[in-house]
Amino acid sequence: MHNYKLVIFDWDGTLMDSVDRIVFSMQATAVALSLAPPAYHQAKQIIGLSLPKAIATLFPEANEEQVQLLTAQYKHQYVEVNTTPTPLFDHALELLVNLTNEDKILAVATGKARAGLQRVWLASDTEHFFHASRCADESISKPDPDMINSLLKELKIEKHQAVMIGDTSFDLEMAQRAGVDSIGVTYGVHDEKVLSTYQPKAIVGSLAELHQLLLNRAVKG
Repeated sequence: MHNYKLVIFDWDGTLMDSVDRIVFSMQATAVALSLAPPAYHQAKQIIGLSLPKAIATLFPEANEEQVQLLTAQYKHQYVEVNTTPTPLFDHALELLVNLTNEDKILAVATGKARAGLQRVWLASDTEHFFHASRCADESISKPDPDMINSLLKELKIEKHQAVMIGDTSFDLEMAQRAGVDSIGVTYGVHDEKVLSTYQPKAIVGSLAELHQLLLNRAVKG
């Protein structure tokens, strides 16, 4: 595997096991506003998009005012109501520690809003690993390459020195459009068939596999 200088991570479904909480919160949002809730599979597919774009995708008949109501209700459901645990995936912490020890520059490009990322960083005590981040409320939503392009500019990294790690087609398409390599992970949202469409350098089924791929050694224990 190429010796990348910058490793950009997606968050939900890549480092944090938050898919169920996102889906259940979206379904509860619809019920709270007397709309038909999306099926689990439908709600899962929009993870990675900015919240307004995700809502517009799931509820295409909603007008601008309704999208705003749905957005506010979703935030309430996710933060205040739903209690589904959102742990880091197995070996996420070891991977971040060991990449840092190898002097890799780490960044996050996420569909979360800034407040949401700060909240989970605080809960997981992981903010200190990352040199920079981009969130959906301050960037153009994936799969536009804006997040990656602005990270490269801020960190003064060339495209060939960076790799994007993600569990959705939105992550890998964003990387492809930005002209950087990508690695797909299949334990989150999208499966190998979907991810392979965007020609990632590799597809792995666990963070232990990713650790081996990026650092050329297995996770201890």
